[in-house]
Amino acid sequence: MTTTRFALDVQSLQPAVRVALSRVGVENVEKVIRVGLPGAEVPYLASFRTEVDLGPAQKGAHMSRFEEVVNEVIGDLVVGDDARGALRAEDVARRVAVAIRERQDARRAEVHVTARYPEERDAPVSGIRTQEIFTLHGIAVATETETRTITGVTAQGMTACPCAQEHLRESSAERLSAAGFDEQQIVTILEAVPVATHNQRGLGTVYLGRVDGPASDRPVDVDALDLVRLVESSMSSEIFELMKRSDEGSVVERAHRNPRFVEDCVREMIRQLAEQYGGLPDDAFFLARQQNLETIHQHDVIAERFGTLGELRLELTGDEQPARQTSLREWLDGAGH
Repeated sequence: MTTTRFALDVQSLQPAVRVALSRVGVENVEKVIRVGLPGAEVPYLASFRTEVDLGPAQKGAHMSRFEEVVNEVIGDLVVGDDARGALRAEDVARRVAVAIRERQDARRAEVHVTARYPEERDAPVSGIRTQEIFTLHGIAVATETETRTITGVTAQGMTACPCAQEHLRESSAERLSAAGFDEQQIVTILEAVPVATHNQRGLGTVYLGRVDGPASDRPVDVDALDLVRLVESSMSSEIFELMKRSDEGSVVERAHRNPRFVEDCVREMIRQLAEQYGGLPDDAFFLARQQNLETIHQHDVIAERFGTLGELRLELTGDEQPARQTSLREWLDGAGH
């Protein structure tokens, strides 16, 4: 007679301390995803963080199920629905979050996906082909009643400091005056010749979040590549990995004719978000962040603004009352509440 023995499901036992846990899961799970039409797939290196809430009556989550779901979703994405072969990191995060919540029998699941995205573009003067790498972010929270997703990007650019430039402009005007140039000549010279200043390489990040519904109910499409352009254009100039001398001169001159503080970059991102995504509802979330890697200091500088589009719209109307600023965590935790 053969006796069949079943392994004890230890994770489902009662814990010694009956306390609920806010987050349980796995992180730093790296996968290579190939997305696109057959023969034209694009590889992405993606990192996943997947987690669920854990009730007070359950000892532990089934950790292997997180990996299983990620692998299944990746398998479904080998040939993407998007004819351009573009990865939508938020869709990957949403699919994984919905599946994990069901597989883990959890009230809530949260997934973060970070992927490196390659894009070829032309240098501004020589037209030489260069490959640029951007970071795509996808976040999703799934509950029994709704799913919330974040579409995000991080892109690099260049900023030129307005403060140092103004100081050099004043000292240059004094030297030109001492050399015998009149006031109008000095204005003409300083307009024709870009004034020097110190530069920073900037890292800009934008998030846009929506409460998900049927695709037909979404009034505005949020494309990650559009967000990349928005971030780059918020700085003094975009940058390129490969450039000829003519390209370098063009980028440097453009940056010095468009000096911006770190705060200016964030406000410009917000301005463009409000204009380009005005069709999104008031409960949509946004975050704009700029980090400048200083060249003449040993520190870096940052600026950030976040909130719902409804909060931003109230502020842009000129309301003098202090505007509430909903954080990313608050917005994500609002799912299902």
